[in-house]
Amino acid sequence: MLGLKLPTDPRWVNIAEKNIDEILIDHAHCELKAASTANSLIMSFPEYSELVTEMVSIVKEEMSHFKMVHERLLNRGIKLGRDRKDLYVHDLLTFFPKGGSRTTQLVHRLLYAALIEARSCERFRLLSENIDDKELAKFYRDLMVSEANHYVLFLKFAREFGDRNEVDRKWDDLLEYEAELMKNLGTSESIHG
Repeated sequence: MLGLKLPTDPRWVNIAEKNIDEILIDHAHCELKAASTANSLIMSFPEYSELVTEMVSIVKEEMSHFKMVHERLLNRGIKLGRDRKDLYVHDLLTFFPKGGSRTTQLVHRLLYAALIEARSCERFRLLSENIDDKELAKFYRDLMVSEANHYVLFLKFAREFGDRNEVDRKWDDLLEYEAELMKNLGTSESIHG
């Protein structure tokens, strides 16, 4: 369903489980960034009323996810700490050229968001199916469903606002690019790394 061209290296789950506190810290920051992305889409494209309505819901949902992750950190006696650079997202965001029409910019941002949500969904599935901590496994299973819904929504909007054939071509090209990025990732204790 996700369309990812390269699955996560299975060794990532072992790294993640051995460093679950670091995963939770990174995850908390990812939720903040996801809320920020949705908020930024509202601020940048307020004329798209349906998009604004859905992004308001996503901001609320992502912040509730942040709260849940943060509570798990506090229960473990861990402070959130400062954010670390997400090399996956940093490199991913270099794929499309800057500029273009407002519609093109919107479509590109929606495609990036869809892909980040898809990869997060895949990682959450791996955690839900492979970690020994049953409470965290269930937590990640529940979040996996939410990430899948966000992925579908962002991709739907990209296809609605742009030319469907062109959007699908760009989406496929972005998936190929992301697969190349993933060849060098999967070895760190982060959600995307």
